[in-house]
Amino acid sequence: MTGAKPKKPVLPPPPYGARARARKAVERLQDEYPAVTELAHQSPWQLVVATILSAQTTDKTVNLVTPKLFERYPTPADLAAADPAEVEAILKPTGFFRAKTRAIIACARDVVERFGGEVPNRMDKLVTLRGIGRKTANVILGVGFGVPGFPVDTHVTRLSNRLGLVQTRDPVKIEKQVCAMIPRRDWTGFSLRLILHGRRICVARKPKCEECILNDFCPSSTIRPQRKLRVRT
Repeated sequence: MTGAKPKKPVLPPPPYGARARARKAVERLQDEYPAVTELAHQSPWQLVVATILSAQTTDKTVNLVTPKLFERYPTPADLAAADPAEVEAILKPTGFFRAKTRAIIACARDVVERFGGEVPNRMDKLVTLRGIGRKTANVILGVGFGVPGFPVDTHVTRLSNRLGLVQTRDPVKIEKQVCAMIPRRDWTGFSLRLILHGRRICVARKPKCEECILNDFCPSSTIRPQRKLRVRT
């Protein structure tokens, strides 16, 4: 039959109690990490660059190099015309500095040539920029433009499963399922705070459950007992 709309995939229901755990985690992490990102920036463009540079390094390291980078190349046009060797010298402390130099210069050229030097504020446009995937685009939209999104990286994948919010490692399914559990206004903040918590406490090999502010209701916690959740409305 022609003209029939394709059926949307049926996602499995979240684990029992997942919505309550998600909303409680939003509250706790918001109190623990008031700032959703530690990347220093003063514009969406600076956030784009800082986010690309944050791969395989710490936000602290990125914040050490970006002031010099943005002073030397304040606009996308400046960076698009930069000598790669000079940029590499600035980015060297971040690691993978040659690849990162190529990425941010290519992204700057895209912004200049296709968007008039302004970072686009739509997902479908952002993901066309070289060096920008869906995860990074969600960060830019949420933090830079106030458009809610739910970036899913390895930390978000790990924590959302450990918290029993999902039972999948598929980023698209994680995004859809978690976003259905919490208010839209909390999407960006929750994702970025999960990342911060995953870096500091709920680490991959040996989570620090004894230090975790979610240990009283996390089903993966080694700390017991769990207690009934009370979620603010």
